[in-house]
Amino acid sequence: MNKQRIHELQNKVKMTLHDEGIIELTKKTFRFVNKKIFPSKEDNKKQYKDVLFINGCSLPHPQRYRVDHQIEQLEAYGVTCSRVNYEQLNLDYLKYFSAFVIYRCPIIPMVEEFIKKAKENNKVVFYDIDDLVFDLNYTNQIKYLDTVSEEERNLYNDGVKRMGQTLKLCDYGIATTKRLQIEMGKQLKDVYINRNVASESMVMYSHNAMKTVKKDESKIVIGYLSGTITHNDDFKLIMPAIIDVMKKYENVYLQIVGLLDLPEEMQQLKDRVLTAPFMPWQKLPELICSIDINLAPLEESIFNEAKSENKWTEAGLCKVPTVASKVGAFDEMIEDGKTGLLCSTKEEWVDKLSKLVENKEYRKQIGENAYKKIMEDCITINSGKGIADFIMSKLNKNIAIVLPSCNISGGIMVAIKHAHILKKNGYDVTLFNAEKVDNNIVDESGEINVISLQKTMVYAKFTTMVATMWVTLPFIRTYYNCDDKRYLVQGYETQFYPDGKFEKIMANATYNSLTNLKYLTISKWCESWLKNKFKKDCLYAPNGLDMNLFKFEKERKFEGKTKILIEGNCKDHYKNIDEAFNIANKLDKDKYEIHYLSYEKEPKKWYKYDYFYHKVPHDKVSEIYNKCDILLKTSILESFSYPPLEMMATGGICVVIPNDGNREYLKDEENCLFYEHGNINQAIEKIERIVNDKELRKKLVKNGLETAKSRDWSNIEKDIVNLYVS
Repeated sequence: MNKQRIHELQNKVKMTLHDEGIIELTKKTFRFVNKKIFPSKEDNKKQYKDVLFINGCSLPHPQRYRVDHQIEQLEAYGVTCSRVNYEQLNLDYLKYFSAFVIYRCPIIPMVEEFIKKAKENNKVVFYDIDDLVFDLNYTNQIKYLDTVSEEERNLYNDGVKRMGQTLKLCDYGIATTKRLQIEMGKQLKDVYINRNVASESMVMYSHNAMKTVKKDESKIVIGYLSGTITHNDDFKLIMPAIIDVMKKYENVYLQIVGLLDLPEEMQQLKDRVLTAPFMPWQKLPELICSIDINLAPLEESIFNEAKSENKWTEAGLCKVPTVASKVGAFDEMIEDGKTGLLCSTKEEWVDKLSKLVENKEYRKQIGENAYKKIMEDCITINSGKGIADFIMSKLNKNIAIVLPSCNISGGIMVAIKHAHILKKNGYDVTLFNAEKVDNNIVDESGEINVISLQKTMVYAKFTTMVATMWVTLPFIRTYYNCDDKRYLVQGYETQFYPDGKFEKIMANATYNSLTNLKYLTISKWCESWLKNKFKKDCLYAPNGLDMNLFKFEKERKFEGKTKILIEGNCKDHYKNIDEAFNIANKLDKDKYEIHYLSYEKEPKKWYKYDYFYHKVPHDKVSEIYNKCDILLKTSILESFSYPPLEMMATGGICVVIPNDGNREYLKDEENCLFYEHGNINQAIEKIERIVNDKELRKKLVKNGLETAKSRDWSNIEKDIVNLYVS
């Protein structure tokens, strides 16, 4: 564990001990150690969702409101969410979410790196906070901090500064109040107010408490449910008014929570001061239901203006009226005289409290009005539309491309290149792999996230989902959370299977989708047969090549042995590799050297070759092309044939069988030589002609290079993007 991490844990221990006491510290330490040593099965399950909440707060009350309740809001409006504490954060989470809401996280190396990587992947990061604790200019207004030790003050200030650092790195903000929105808006481009609201569980516990708790009708109980009142400036603000009211009405009692010492001024009334210990939030409604009036005093300051109206919400759920300071969120949310009472002076506190004490029906009416307002607007189930719309509106379009596997093939490499282009142009791109492999793809174009569909449950909303081969289409057809579904057709896969195979029928059916589906292709041939055979309109973009990867390194001298390259998987009948070796085996071994490149199958025993290359990484294939002089490409079926284009880009020459997948860019006698399928002698004649005719070689190389350059990805990037977003 590095020094920074140790420092973070030390600070967290100190803060927990200070804020929650030794018992809570012990519990949390046990949970932390237990989770590290004995991770549960749930921890190993992967889920792809819309939003991850990253919690940076150790206090249970704030994280419940700002993490758990907001998750409940969003889930109730169709936005899928998960949560993680920032100590457990790692970069792997980037793959499984479109957006991240960071709550009260101080800056640490992992958080900083995470935000950086999120932006690189076109993910969106929000900062959520419920207090002005991200700038010392605000926290220096907290009088309590003047009473703590220098060490405690420095620790607190360090946390404030580091929360401010994290906030500045984020894209957008989520605030609880208008004042917070204003102050956060000085650092972020857009901040949404999503007020603290009550959860469904809070509603349930409040309803249960109202049914079971019976008030003592001989008493009028005023409640101050904010913990200790010692050195509490908010309570001191109204204490003279409380004393006056309690002296005025002998049946008025004061209920407080967690009292340590009663102020001297109230000693004369101590017999009418009721105390209760700190309690779990689930038990709080029972206490609230036992009081008649709820107090919510707040000193006027910028810091306090940013505080939430939780006290009013929690009391209103129990139909208990609140008297609050006319400050910040209380002023924004309470309609004075209807859903609560607002006060600015001692006289107002005395007058309004007196009216409630004297008039039971008035108390009941204010409580009922508050309850109705809160149930309509301030519970999770009824208030999540705004935050759901805000978050989803800020996300970049996310595109999922579904692959049958991540093994090297022309079609797979095209889809991966498209993913890189989309990412470069600002889209959030994920490759879904039908196999178990979920290692990210890192190549010369950067890194692309890969999710295994066998290891992951997918719940997120996608702007667009794209099938790439016929076996991947059923997944996107049945996926519920995407409206724009597309099918990238790179070949007539019906012809990939021998007669009588069931797969042949299933592949063919995908070209005649009866549901709403947009067809895409990178092959003019595919565009043609989709239109003519299946009456499907198709979006087309030309296929491309990375000229930075397939480089022209040297001019072939054709001195010594001529090096012939054969490329393709001999298992695939349409690759026609047997014919290539029927040709190669007849060549003079003193004049020719045979190189064989296969990504999958091992060579057959009768093949004669000098060098065999197996499962070569894509970024190393160019080295093999540059070693060879002539590519002998014998495929009889290709949607788009890459090897001739790649060979030409390196300055090599191609002898090929013409097919629908290469006629799009190959011109006989211009940039290649064609030979007739099955005509072994003609193929040999073409090879020998190249070896013996220097002028022909110069022309084929020159035109081949020009053809390859015209197909460079940088020249067709806009066309590729339009395939997915038009």
